[in-house]
Amino acid sequence: MSAWVLPDHIADVLPSEARHIEELRRRLLDTACSYGYELVMPPLLEHLESLLTGTGEALDLQTFKLVDQLSGRMMGLRADTTPQVARIDAHLLNRAGVTRLCYCGPVLHTRPDRPHATREPLQLGAEIYGHAGLEADLEILLLALDCLKAAQVSDLSVDLADARIVRSLLSGVTLDAQALAQVHAALATKDSSELASLTRSFPSATREGLLALVQLYGDEKVLDEASAALKSSPGIDAALSSLRWLAHQMGDTQVTFDLADLRGYAYYSGARFAVYAKGAGDAVVRGGRYDGVGAVFGHNLDRARPAVGFSLDLKALVGAAAPRPLKAAIRAPWGEGAGLRAAIAALRGRGETVVCVLPGHESEVDEFHCDRELIEAAGQWIVRAI
Repeated sequence: MSAWVLPDHIADVLPSEARHIEELRRRLLDTACSYGYELVMPPLLEHLESLLTGTGEALDLQTFKLVDQLSGRMMGLRADTTPQVARIDAHLLNRAGVTRLCYCGPVLHTRPDRPHATREPLQLGAEIYGHAGLEADLEILLLALDCLKAAQVSDLSVDLADARIVRSLLSGVTLDAQALAQVHAALATKDSSELASLTRSFPSATREGLLALVQLYGDEKVLDEASAALKSSPGIDAALSSLRWLAHQMGDTQVTFDLADLRGYAYYSGARFAVYAKGAGDAVVRGGRYDGVGAVFGHNLDRARPAVGFSLDLKALVGAAAPRPLKAAIRAPWGEGAGLRAAIAALRGRGETVVCVLPGHESEVDEFHCDRELIEAAGQWIVRAI
């Protein structure tokens, strides 16, 4: 095998796509900033026990591990940024009120999380800490939608779920981690026969409720069907009420429900959402509430703070966004003259891209669309259309 062949599901990003990704990164972070979110930059690697503490343990299998040559301790390359941002909120900022944070950086996965996915997503996200009310859930959801609109992703639909429904149905049932994961997987894939097998020893109300969830997906009528099919409990009633309220705040955006949807990370504790775009296949954004995610990082204070956020992969988002044309540029001759160099510098100072054609390379093609050229006329350097 050639030394330059990259590992499976790892790829270089070439100029036009890289420019598109970078433009989206800036645009989406600016959108988050317009909502009052502060940028943080967590490190790519940390001591393993920090990355996998508490809710981060669900990421163990997705985390690359290595030995620190300085300390001899095990370190991990982050597979998700949310636990790191929770650590920043709880341990470093340690604020009492509302904190809004955003981030963008690479994460690494030991395995792709879906077919044809990269193992090196460029994860962008936003988190709001310190407010338990649905206002924070709505703000995050609206910010996610505005980010997608800023990326020129159209035909959006929002799918809502709530982690409290399954948690309430399973309350009182003792399951080890493996058995719980199997139940979650059967629900997520809507495998009724597997779910029936896994729950055959469960209390009848729990078993019937879980089997009913497999069929509870669709429009807002699903919430009425859920109220009738599921045994009333504080967790389930609160979840259905929250979903109904959030749906009513979405205006013209299409909203659906999938009450058995458990995809994503295990730290979600309340309302969850996935945003889909026409032709994109999988969700382009996932998010939701994960109260208490920072509790393990606190000191002297209870840092089990309310938290809600979203994340997306910018590399995947490029595939759903409107195609970008080649960047417009000005073609200029190479030369040593002070007037030419001053003209080029002035154009670049105004934000123009000026590509100097080196001697002997006049017919080469690059990733720019040179629709104008810099020429000398009557002793002056001027720009004219090509």
